[in-house]
Amino acid sequence: MLLADAVEVLQGWSAPDEEQEELRQHYLRHLSEHANGMWRTCRPEHVTASALVVDALGEKTLLTLHKTVGRWLQLGGHCEPGDTTLAGAALREATEESGLTGLTVTPQPLQLSRHLLEAGGCAGAYHLDVQFLVTATTDTQYVVSDESEDLAWFPLNALPPDTDTSVQALATRALARQPRR
Repeated sequence: MLLADAVEVLQGWSAPDEEQEELRQHYLRHLSEHANGMWRTCRPEHVTASALVVDALGEKTLLTLHKTVGRWLQLGGHCEPGDTTLAGAALREATEESGLTGLTVTPQPLQLSRHLLEAGGCAGAYHLDVQFLVTATTDTQYVVSDESEDLAWFPLNALPPDTDTSVQALATRALARQPRR
């Protein structure tokens, strides 16, 4: 069910540029060649789901100072057996890692990111990350999970200086989706 949803989401997604289209095609090839392509046991790469959590006004994002990576990242991670949709996996990860309730997720990805893991249990594997936009309600009181050193809200247009380029691109794409005021 999750594999079928991932294929459907990726087939139906209109990539915003050539680089994203190449990634979309790569992800679809991966999933057609690997029946276990959604699971962390699939090597050398597997699909993951993450969430750029923004506040209700769409001005700030909640980032995690990841324990293993040591950098500010969006929330997210591996798909689990109970997940039935990619968007649902991203929403579950965001909820688990932030403690926020009442989150809503867009059904279509915001961006795709293929990156090599250099530490932790997946060191040497690539994450084929499908990244979704998740919106918080007015309650933005988070709880730091075991996976994080810290969590913090940052303006989408003023992320910490050493933020990964993928997270910067996510923030730029999220800002572009916001209505002009």
